[in-house]
Amino acid sequence: MKQMMLKPMVAVMAMLAVSGCDAGGPWVEVEGQRFSVEIADDDATRAQGLMFRDEMADDHGMLFIFPDQRPRSFWMKNTRIALDIIYIDRDFEVVSISADTPPCRSRNRRCPSYPSEGPAQYVLEINGGLAAKYGIEPGDRIEVGNIAALENDS
Repeated sequence: MKQMMLKPMVAVMAMLAVSGCDAGGPWVEVEGQRFSVEIADDDATRAQGLMFRDEMADDHGMLFIFPDQRPRSFWMKNTRIALDIIYIDRDFEVVSISADTPPCRSRNRRCPSYPSEGPAQYVLEINGGLAAKYGIEPGDRIEVGNIAALENDS
């Protein structure tokens, strides 16, 4: 009888242990919504950003990490999907949001810039419309996990 109970108990314990673990990849959470993120923490990856992507899952995004905090400005050159550009300060608080930022389809003229409303050290890009859908607003706190570049900061 004890052996019959042992296998189901071990299985339940294993499931509980696995469900409490993070997937292991970098993530950002705001307003109870978790996004798996790609990290852009050097000049090359920050310049590339989400260019030339035709789609992105709603639970994914890109986190741009800068070495300092200052006013930031992003543009949408060669970006094919609308994005919410969320500017975040060094304390992981949302500074401002450029919501539903449209792709720049211009071939002949410069694409417009979308500046932060204050100094930012991080920028989170997610699919356009999700910030409004999840109620993400300036002043919200951002939590991060499994991001090597921020291990000592958060």
